[in-house]
Amino acid sequence: MTELPEDIDAWQTLAIDETRGGPHYGRLIEAVRALQDAVTEATPPDDVTLDAAERLERLVADLRPWAVGERDRVAGRRPDLPGRGHPLLLPLIVDDEGDDYIRGRVTFRQYHLGGHGAAHGGTLPLLFDEVVGRLASARPPRRARTAFLTVNYRAITPLDTELRVEATLDKIEGRKRWASGRLYDGERLLADAEGLFVELRPGQP
Repeated sequence: MTELPEDIDAWQTLAIDETRGGPHYGRLIEAVRALQDAVTEATPPDDVTLDAAERLERLVADLRPWAVGERDRVAGRRPDLPGRGHPLLLPLIVDDEGDDYIRGRVTFRQYHLGGHGAAHGGTLPLLFDEVVGRLASARPPRRARTAFLTVNYRAITPLDTELRVEATLDKIEGRKRWASGRLYDGERLLADAEGLFVELRPGQP
């Protein structure tokens, strides 16, 4: 594990390394997402369910010996991959970003189904917290935590459709950063959000 001097704030100095995890890491994360979709969609017979569970348990056992601490993990630290290479996050692809804006694309998959063909309502705050929070934390000098996030649902969010997402950093006052985001299907607004993010003090988790 990487050692740091005691006066260095480890949380603030997490490195971004697009080679971390190697060239096949993105393929691994996509396979995990495809597995989540397949499990969500399938109603297999008992023997297939048991066989699949046993094979997955063996895979977990194969990966366990390679577990590392948070600082040395790959998941969430690969901005070149959809959703930063984290299987929990929506597979967001960032097309353009600057100091005060982000524009990208995202597809809600079968794993995100809430019912009747619509994305689960709880997945939209997850998306907005990632997009808007990423923008708020990108500003120097320090990372920020979510203080509040309000999401307005304007229309049903469809699955298996590439959607457009954008966010803007709207105001900064001291340690406080206000930002907002919007999700579109074409020109149709599906949801919007606004949030307050507070810059961490040295040593805060």
